[in-house]
Amino acid sequence: MNLLTSQQRICTDLSNQGWSVLDNCLEPELIRQLAQECRNQHALGSLQDAGIGRAEQRSVQKLVRGDQILWLETGMSAATDMYLTAMDTLRQSLNEQLYLGLESSENHFAVYPPDSFYQKHVDRFRDSDSRTISSVLYLNPEWQPEHGGELRLHLNDQQFDIAPLANRLVLFISADIWHEVLPTKAERLSLTGWFKRRA
Repeated sequence: MNLLTSQQRICTDLSNQGWSVLDNCLEPELIRQLAQECRNQHALGSLQDAGIGRAEQRSVQKLVRGDQILWLETGMSAATDMYLTAMDTLRQSLNEQLYLGLESSENHFAVYPPDSFYQKHVDRFRDSDSRTISSVLYLNPEWQPEHGGELRLHLNDQQFDIAPLANRLVLFISADIWHEVLPTKAERLSLTGWFKRRA
């Protein structure tokens, strides 16, 4: 499992540049199972339109964000439990090497239907700084360049586009890096999450 052997590199990347990309991070069979679980839950209608803001400020605005999401809970499936365990192991490594004080993580499936996107934003609420490190694991086998749907990181005066290829994990500092999801021409699946400090 590449995630276990690459934690030092991830921590170095986050410390030096604020973001990291890791390919082939989990077992291919687990990625297949996670993608199937995401599709099954979507077919059952379990995913809901994603909103922006939180609590009474939360609203669904399709012109800003077009994905549907389902929050992961322990016991949802064997595959999701394995993923949550892997993320908790990574959380502990981030704490040991970067002293971030991360106490928990939250994760959800995200499905972007064709022609959807997410405008430029940062992953931190105005009234809470608990979200510290953002994570995105892609679940899209045979993704092609013409499908679009890249994650665009805005890095000072530069832009860096990351294709949503299956088994690619992206991590970045939640408060510092502006990013967006470019319009997708095919259904785009991912597991999105945040490592959190105590609010």
